[in-house]
Amino acid sequence: MTVSDDFATMPAFMVRSPAQQRVPYVFNSPHSGRYYPPRFLAMSKLDAVAIRRSEDCYVDELFAGVVKLGAPFLTANFPRAYLDVNREPWELDPRMFTNPLPSYANARSARVVGGLGTVPRLVGEGQEIYAGKLPLSEAVDRIENIYKPYHSQLQRLISQTHAKFGFSVLIDCHSMPTTVRPGDGTTRPDFIIGDRFGVACAPALAAAAATSLSRLGYNVVLNRPYAGGFITEHYGRPAHGLHALQIEINRGLYMNERTYERAAGFDAIAKDLTRFSADIMSTPEYELQGLPLAAE
Repeated sequence: MTVSDDFATMPAFMVRSPAQQRVPYVFNSPHSGRYYPPRFLAMSKLDAVAIRRSEDCYVDELFAGVVKLGAPFLTANFPRAYLDVNREPWELDPRMFTNPLPSYANARSARVVGGLGTVPRLVGEGQEIYAGKLPLSEAVDRIENIYKPYHSQLQRLISQTHAKFGFSVLIDCHSMPTTVRPGDGTTRPDFIIGDRFGVACAPALAAAAATSLSRLGYNVVLNRPYAGGFITEHYGRPAHGLHALQIEINRGLYMNERTYERAAGFDAIAKDLTRFSADIMSTPEYELQGLPLAAE
């Protein structure tokens, strides 16, 4: 059996499109997928609860309001534990496979060392996913048949947006655990805005995001510890009118991290994120493009 069998009844990802795209924004949720193929679960040593520890639970639902605002929204159905598209295509751990890696694989990145490569070895709390080693063909199949099509779709949405509006803004949506390390008592802020330390987008966009969330009453931090992953880094080219910004929301705001149940305030958070999205969409084009202010 192959990836095609894993997603024979469920598409690996989908685009939620407005009737007409009215804004130069594209939203993306690459880690909120929660369909765990039976074949994948059979490979894993984790139970159906523990394997979800890396999942950006319900982030696709929290940001669903952006479609009514006129922005397309790409969402994954495959889980992050199965494949992480917020990595380079070949960030692979040689310890995971029965065959040698190809020469072009990046086996030494910090993410691979940490067990969180393109095909992850660990879930978020440091638990091993697999009961044994995998054939390299398993990773190649996932990369060729899901990773590459996913990025082709994302690139297409960005290119179409840029062609239509003259520039584009990608908002990459994620979540994070409440605690830095389980049991140590250190908690994270409500939101972390990542712009790769000013490289991935115009400063006005990150400033608008932080200001909007702060006005809504949230604690916001910029770039630490999450400055943006491969997607933000790869697609953010502000000098070419291509902006990318990562948003991390604290899961403790909207869900029970032990039971995965939505919290009582879930709908209120979703409304705030729609309001936040509308706020950043109102960022003036001249601030994003570095254009001079039009004469009055």
